[in-house]
Amino acid sequence: VGFMNFLLPPLHAEADIKINTPAISQLRASLKGRQGQLQPHFRSGAIGFTQNGLVSMREIGAVSLRERNMVKKLIADENRDRNALYKEIARANGRPEWENDIRKTFARVWVEEAPGGTWYQNQSGQWQRK
Repeated sequence: VGFMNFLLPPLHAEADIKINTPAISQLRASLKGRQGQLQPHFRSGAIGFTQNGLVSMREIGAVSLRERNMVKKLIADENRDRNALYKEIARANGRPEWENDIRKTFARVWVEEAPGGTWYQNQSGQWQRK
């Protein structure tokens, strides 16, 4: 349950991260729908959270040859939706220049809400385990 809280992280007083538009609702639903497929790869350490609020392949050897293309597609789809979500939340707040701050907040909260053992990049871009 806690892991899904990343869909609505707090930012700061000016931005409404919980703002809802049809586009934001659709993006959140798409992200939520993909989590079940991504979770085994987070748990295995194959993928992790990047410092800029995206998902990246961390250890390709942890994914079987048979599954690699599927995992790469999941990551691409996930990152497309994440980038669109950050942009749309900033736009819906009437402040497109806040996109980078929104991205940073999501990146931080995703790591905070992730289960122990999840891999993520610190601010220097180095991989570490929660």
